Parts: sequence; C-alpha cells; structure tokens
Amino acid sequence: MKSRKMKLTVNGKAYEVEVGDMSGDTVTVTVNGKEYSVDYQVIQQAASVETAAVSTAAVSAPTPAAPAPAAGAADSNAVTAPLPGVIVEVLVQPGDSVKSGQEVCTLEAMKMKNAIRSPRDGVVAEVAVSAGQKVKYGDILVKLE
Repeated sequence: MKSRKMKLTVNGKAYEVEVGDMSGDTVTVTVNGKEYSVDYQVIQQAASVETAAVSTAAVSAPTPAAPAPAAGAADSNAVTAPLPGVIVEVLVQPGDSVKSGQEVCTLEAMKMKNAIRSPRDGVVAEVAVSAGQKVKYGDILVKLE
C-alpha cells in the first residue's frame, strides 16, 4: 500500500498529514513535516477504497476511548504499558521489593520518556520486557507477587 497525503483540520487548526505504508503494525506518519513512528491497530475496515479515500477531512477531536488492554493485562499483579512505545530502561529484576509509586522501567513514546511506576508495594515476580523492546498499549511489563 502506498502512502496517502491529506489535510486534516482539528479544532480549527489545519495539519498536512502523510500516512505511510500500513501493511505492518507500525506506520510512519508525517505531520507538518515532522515524522513520527506510530503503532496502530485496525478496528474497522472501510467498505471500499473509494469510501476510505479523503483528501480533506474536518475533525472535531472528540476524547478518544482507550483501546482495550492486551490479553492478560487485567491481572491486578501486572504493571502494564499505558501507551505504545519502546522500553528504554528496566530498573527492577525478579525478587526486588518495590514500593507503591517506585519506577520499574522507562518507556519512550513520541520522543518523550515516561516513568512507569509500581501501582502498589510488592515483590517483582517477573520482568516481561527488556531495553529496546517495542510494546503496545496494555502489554504486561512487570508482574508483582
């Protein structure tokens, strides 16, 4: 699939957007000349290419619903990814005691580093990620006992 250029207007502000090849689960999106790597998941397929083709779109940005967490993420002992990104650093290992609010790893998303913190006191049972690993929203990062 080739890239598609469009003009989007969000809350009265115009953006020139180019969406790259969407054959994988990551796509390159260029917004006003700045390139971003975006993880995505197709929720509903358009009926046809003609239906989906839009050269100009006006969008009044509603508050998006959070995507459903990955399987197993409902586990109360799991520390999960709050957004898709890349793990920069893992700060704990199995057997470590952690306090509520203690940083367990660092996740980079859209060139911003996000401290991922333990939701409660506990002992690390498993570290499910490593530095450099891509994660999706809801993926399990650390399991607590």
